[in-house]
Amino acid sequence: MNLLNDFSPGLFIMQAIILLVLIVLMRKFAWKPILDSLNSREEGIKDALDAAENAKKELQNLNADNERILNEARAERDGMLKEAREMKATMIADAKAEAEAEADKVIKQAQVAIIAEKKAAIADLKNQVAGISVEIAEKVVKTELADKDKQLALVSSLLEEVTLN
Repeated sequence: MNLLNDFSPGLFIMQAIILLVLIVLMRKFAWKPILDSLNSREEGIKDALDAAENAKKELQNLNADNERILNEARAERDGMLKEAREMKATMIADAKAEAEAEADKVIKQAQVAIIAEKKAAIADLKNQVAGISVEIAEKVVKTELADKDKQLALVSSLLEEVTLN
């Protein structure tokens, strides 16, 4: 009850006017900047969330692209390895065929050389045999022709052989 006795209508009105002036001033100068800063903060947060969502989507796209690129690189590597194996097999086959052809050529050359040497050896042997035969014939003829009667007998036998043929 003591409060009612101390109540002063002039003080109450003065305080009410000060409160109203304070509310008007606050509304005119403080509420708008405070609401603007709150709105701008809310927009900033919203933009940051949108940016985070976009970044997340971009990251997913990048991961998908990375996976695709990785798969393409693996496929290309496999293709290159396959091509390298085919080239290796081709090179080995070509080298083998070339070696076989070279070996056949060397064998043919060796056979030709052997035949030529064989013919040369036979010719040499014939020449030696002919030379020995001539020497033997020469020695036989010398002994046969040393006597004049033997010479005449040989000439007449040779003449008989010529007419027989």
